[in-house]
Amino acid sequence: MRRDILCISILMTLLAFAPAMGETWRGIVIAPEHRCSPYERKRDYHYPQSLKRDIIRQIGAVYGVYTGTCFASPGQADIEHIVAMSEAHDSGLCAESRAVRQRFARDIRNLALAAPSLNRNQKRSKDAADWLPARNRCWFAERVVNIRRAYNLTIDRREAMALEAVISKCQNYQLEPLVCHQTLAVKRRRQSEDESGVLRLYDDNGNGRITCKEARRHGIAPVSRDHPAYPFMRDADGDGVVCE
Repeated sequence: MRRDILCISILMTLLAFAPAMGETWRGIVIAPEHRCSPYERKRDYHYPQSLKRDIIRQIGAVYGVYTGTCFASPGQADIEHIVAMSEAHDSGLCAESRAVRQRFARDIRNLALAAPSLNRNQKRSKDAADWLPARNRCWFAERVVNIRRAYNLTIDRREAMALEAVISKCQNYQLEPLVCHQTLAVKRRRQSEDESGVLRLYDDNGNGRITCKEARRHGIAPVSRDHPAYPFMRDADGDGVVCE
């Protein structure tokens, strides 16, 4: 812990007093943001929603890596740019061609999925100095560094210090294990199939419920909370056992 604090302290000192010309951090030039040409998002940074398929294929699920959220369908999530497009524009893309800007907007290395509320209200165009994800911070920090290097983008001092504070504590840069290995839509379909099987076994009158009479007839009473029939029964006293 002391070593981490010392490293960060040294970095902050270097960033505060190093010469402005040619100053770098992890191979990235440190410079203030500067808008050298108008930011025309619709014209220069257009990207198709079909990119969601590539993001899902890359991550392995319809999954929000910033929060660990599993989405029921791609339509519930936004495409999120790790390094925001306006941030990149003000960090060097303002001097690049429209082709380079569009390539940046569609670069799968810089894309993730996020809930609309997070993408549009929380993160928006903020950099790492003003916003960091709740989950997968090491993965996020490495992506920011790699994207800035790939497009020769600059970085301002505050963001460099914020990212260094994260990276100095990272053991690796892998995504945390996915909470959902399948989408919620698939999980619900499989649960529905399982539930239908339970009802076929024990619901003799086909009303979608299992009574104690039916449970005793099939020899499963008393029915505890961990039994697959329990969700289809009425536990009047809420003690986790039915038909005791």
